Amino acid sequence: MNAPLAPARLHSGAGRRDATRPAWHRGVRRILVIKWSALGDVALATAIMEDLRLAFPDATMHLNTLPAAQALFAADPRFERVLAIDVRAPGQRLLQAWHWLRAVRAGNYDLLVDLQASDHTRLLIGLLPMLGCRIRQRLGWRGGFPYTLHNAVRTRGLHPIAAMRAMLAHAGIEARTTRPLLRVPPTLADAALDLLQRHGLTARGFAVFMPGSQAAGWLKRWGADRYAQLGCLLLERGLERIVLIGARDEAEECARIRAAITRSHPGRVVHLDDLHLLQIVSVCARARWIIANDTGIAHVAAVCGRPLVVLCGPTDARRVKPLGPQVRALQARDGCLNCYAKTCRHADAPQCLARIEPACVARLLLDDACTATDINIL
Repeated sequence: MNAPLAPARLHSGAGRRDATRPAWHRGVRRILVIKWSALGDVALATAIMEDLRLAFPDATMHLNTLPAAQALFAADPRFERVLAIDVRAPGQRLLQAWHWLRAVRAGNYDLLVDLQASDHTRLLIGLLPMLGCRIRQRLGWRGGFPYTLHNAVRTRGLHPIAAMRAMLAHAGIEARTTRPLLRVPPTLADAALDLLQRHGLTARGFAVFMPGSQAAGWLKRWGADRYAQLGCLLLERGLERIVLIGARDEAEECARIRAAITRSHPGRVVHLDDLHLLQIVSVCARARWIIANDTGIAHVAAVCGRPLVVLCGPTDARRVKPLGPQVRALQARDGCLNCYAKTCRHADAPQCLARIEPACVARLLLDDACTATDINIL
């Protein structure tokens, strides 16, 4: 639990890479990586950040993210500095933009990699020359101004990782990392292990449920009743405990699940509601399975490399599935999937998710049938 997680790689061959690297790579000494939000997207992009570190092992690398994601990089040796500038702060955008421009100009970067690739980042990068800041190479995974290198393929409809990997390929950088990579400080890992021991949670003896989402994204929630039914089914088939992970926005959902399971299986549910973001990795690393909605912390959980099933309905499983060889997305056949709406026009609750039955999820887990493909359509 104390050791940092090792990179997960597709393949090796450092000597061959050096022989085929573009000439401009040799002049890269300082790198700025930009990835602002959302939390899950930042976690997902750490696989690309690792590929950049492997491609430029001797370069100084800085990360620009929003303050909400800064905790993910509390002890990350890849980055000498994290620029956590809230460029989206209400009422302060001009001031924060000025702070951003000054910080980037002072960085004297040779390479800028824009993993956000929004109109906002493109505008700020485009303003840099007006301050006398000319970064020689600028990578973006959506093509055009202000990038010097960008995708040679269309990115519409692609999973973000596929689009970012295409960007790396165009820049002569090998994509080798197969899942997100975050470093958990030993103090946080030890505290997570102590917490598991206090609750009597043994390795592979429990499943982690992540039943929530941001309050504004409630349509992505599978529902407390279905999670409770799934929990009971797994406990009846020999699982020792259910662990609920959810913070303030998910507190009510977790309380309903806990109460429902406790009625038939008292003492078998634990709600961990005060975890540091990186402690989620340590807890999930000891779980037998992880079951989650399409939520940001599912991408954080994917770091641990354990079997993870993500339940999708109004969002496209092909585009939102967390990265990893043991990650599966589950989606029911329905005429209105992938609407990305905030409210369901057909019912008070999302019917696309209601079609995913707890018994089917349990069967996939217990029979290991979900290893057949990374996206299962019921």
